[in-house]
Amino acid sequence: MIRRLEMEAKEARELAPYAVKSQDSRGRRHSEKEHEFRTAFQRDRDRVLHSTAFRRLQYKTQVFVNHEGDHYRTRLTHSLEVSQIARSIGRVLRLNEDLIEAVSLAHDLGHGPFGHAGEYALSEMMAEHGGFEHNRQSLRIVEVLEDSYPEFPGLNLTREVLDGMKKHDGGALSLEGQLADLADEIAYDSHDVEDGLRSGLISEDELAPLAIWKEISGYMNKKYSGLSVAHRQRLATRLLINRQADDLVRQTHRNLERYSVVAAKDVARAGRRIVEFSPEMKQLKKSWRKFLSTRLYNHYRVVRMTEKAKRLIRNVFSVYIENPRQLPPPVLEREKRDGLYRVVCDYLAGMTDRFAQDEHKRLFEPYERV
Repeated sequence: MIRRLEMEAKEARELAPYAVKSQDSRGRRHSEKEHEFRTAFQRDRDRVLHSTAFRRLQYKTQVFVNHEGDHYRTRLTHSLEVSQIARSIGRVLRLNEDLIEAVSLAHDLGHGPFGHAGEYALSEMMAEHGGFEHNRQSLRIVEVLEDSYPEFPGLNLTREVLDGMKKHDGGALSLEGQLADLADEIAYDSHDVEDGLRSGLISEDELAPLAIWKEISGYMNKKYSGLSVAHRQRLATRLLINRQADDLVRQTHRNLERYSVVAAKDVARAGRRIVEFSPEMKQLKKSWRKFLSTRLYNHYRVVRMTEKAKRLIRNVFSVYIENPRQLPPPVLEREKRDGLYRVVCDYLAGMTDRFAQDEHKRLFEPYERV
């Protein structure tokens, strides 16, 4: 039987000196007794995994709306893929995989329905009422909105996990948090290419001018012949991920030496990101991401989906504001504490694509049951 204290001792022996150790956690906002068989970060991971917000990610859009096909990424599959990529790299760097996993699984909890379209619409509706941004909403979910424990609001995660989730507020202070942020980037840049190819919205011919694609396709053409389209797309995705991960490991090792990072506290003192891509990879990714923005995210079919989703969110939001009594009573109860606009925003942000579409029907279709 392995107890928590033994796990913490193993971390101290085996993790790099600059990794965050569970026994050194700065604790939680609400004091809790430590678990006998799980470290602090293992508990955080489990709390995220079992949360309502995490389950909802199954029906929240990544790029393609859920009903477009069963094989496109959702926010849930994306979060799992981010966790896998981040843990694999973290293992090479001898970082704390449990902390990495907790941050990776929690990073997208605050996304509303319909991907970035939902975020644009909610940001617009909340412009004069405190704003909306999915990273801050993720923190609001784990600190306030999740209602799983009688002793405290939210999930009461450790300060290290909360810090890792603040990737747009100055950057994480731990290598684990920085890694989760860039693993997110590796995942969506690579998988959006695969989903774009599968959908037919982009083609290999369009990708051909990109330097990174020349590398990948050149390798595939040299080593393999006669690959099916499906095998070629999957292999390309793996190669894109591996290319970025390898570059990230090597550049991070260089930065650890260059900035004399020999303990976890040195990461904050460095005053800059330690986990990062090389200048060469940053340049490759710059043209790659520009291509995705121009050819995929702004493809007319994606724009149509985006605009339709924005109209739906705006309409439902406006209906709730005009007559709040249309909100479920448990939701409306929070109005005195948080204000009507924030309550409506929280409710809409928590919806899945499917629930938002059904709610729109209930509110606007005359013969739909309410």
